[in-house]
Amino acid sequence: MRTEKWDILNADGVPTGKTTVRGRCYLKQGEYHLVVHIWIVSSDGKILLQRRADNKALMPGEWAATGGAAISGEDSFTAARRELSEELGIYSNADTLKLIKRIKRRNSLLDVWIIKKDIALHSLRLQKSEVAEAKWVSFDELGQMIKNGIFHNYGEEYFDCVLSKIAEYKGAYV
Repeated sequence: MRTEKWDILNADGVPTGKTTVRGRCYLKQGEYHLVVHIWIVSSDGKILLQRRADNKALMPGEWAATGGAAISGEDSFTAARRELSEELGIYSNADTLKLIKRIKRRNSLLDVWIIKKDIALHSLRLQKSEVAEAKWVSFDELGQMIKNGIFHNYGEEYFDCVLSKIAEYKGAYV
């Protein structure tokens, strides 16, 4: 397994010039690393979800958003494009991938992205080390998965923002 380095950012998302190594990450107060989530919405309003691989150290087997940590030298857009491509085999560009929100967490800055994409499940290229399966769900099905604890609980602030943005976004295309 390769060593993954992360840039350490200040509260405004500006690199401090320091890095840390994944798994040995002891960030001080006021230090952050960049994380990205990508939500895929089809033209008929469905949302593509992925179930994390069962052998993952963090959140094994849970349904969750596509994404991960930015590696050293990546900006948010580059990290989102890479994660989307690596985990699902979906390619994007500046015209298709839109930033909807930055959420400051304890030691991470979480950038949430959205993309409109129609793709058949059999066309996805799942990164087996990260993703066990993927499925399309309706907005209501996602809500039930969150309510029933089937989808990872990212917190109320996250879901309030993300679900309203998904509703706006899908409404523009349905």
